[in-house]
Amino acid sequence: MEAHQRERTGASPPASTTLLAVAFFLPPRFTPERVRYDRRYRKLDQYRFISWFLAAPLLIYALFVISPFVQAFFYSLTDWSGNSATYNFTGFDNYERLWNDDKFREALGNSVLLLVLAPLITLALGLFFAFMLNAGGRHRKNQAISGVFGSSFYKIVYFFPQVLSIAIVAVIWARIYSPRSGALNEGLGVVGLDSWRQEDWLGGDLAIWCVLAVLCWSFVGFYVVLFSAAMSAIPREIYEASLLDGAGRATTFFRITFPLTWETIRTGWIYMGIQALDAFALVNIMVPEHGMDVIPSYLYEKAIRDAQAGYATAIGVVLFLVTLVFSVLMMRLGRRDRIEF
Repeated sequence: MEAHQRERTGASPPASTTLLAVAFFLPPRFTPERVRYDRRYRKLDQYRFISWFLAAPLLIYALFVISPFVQAFFYSLTDWSGNSATYNFTGFDNYERLWNDDKFREALGNSVLLLVLAPLITLALGLFFAFMLNAGGRHRKNQAISGVFGSSFYKIVYFFPQVLSIAIVAVIWARIYSPRSGALNEGLGVVGLDSWRQEDWLGGDLAIWCVLAVLCWSFVGFYVVLFSAAMSAIPREIYEASLLDGAGRATTFFRITFPLTWETIRTGWIYMGIQALDAFALVNIMVPEHGMDVIPSYLYEKAIRDAQAGYATAIGVVLFLVTLVFSVLMMRLGRRDRIEF
């Protein structure tokens, strides 16, 4: 019946699966006519355009992003020193060694502590300062909410640490924490808190807390600007309606500002968590040797100083897994219904 109808209308018979597969890789001008008039070819043509359009970016991504990860995992299964082209395949011996390495567990604990506390403190301060700058001023005429006077200047001041290189930040704070002539000890002495002065801020148990303070200080300005931009996008009519209902600043923040900026907060949390895990520059420059370690600094020590590149690569794989698990958890646990306004 269908063959008779095709013969009457002059249409070509359906193309075979093989011809359709070959046509997927051919430009439209070289596609056989028999395939071109097949109904299945129309959908194939759509996917062919998308596939060829994404082929080059995907190839570059696979070559420069995915391939190094695969190579890193392979080298983590060897005893490669990093100084020669020879190595022996050792299986999961490096990971078994990690499991029994006390220094690695200490570095992992420090990194996890920064991962938990740094985003919490930094984002809380960023939200507080941004809300005060955008809604903490006195009520002005014909305005539901208003920022403090000179808020633009304060944003520049808060953002200033982001302009500095992280190496410069580490050097400056290393001088501040210096036990002899550092500004911290001298400042405590001036206000009469000599008992709080320390002989070694960065060499003992206080080192992790000093690094945490510098990490939060250096990034809080970025989040003040980021959250200020998100808050300025909220329509003023929403605030006007809440004020008419008698809502105060605290209620306005938790019922309006926080929910409507949640997507930005979640993204900032992931970004700050990654920055906390990558505290190598701060620790390597600011903290004296053996003062404390985080995963990146311990990786650097094993790869460069001890020439144990295979073992260091295994540490890098663990760091990658910790970062991946953190990002996935934040994306899933922080998922909420999108609020349109």
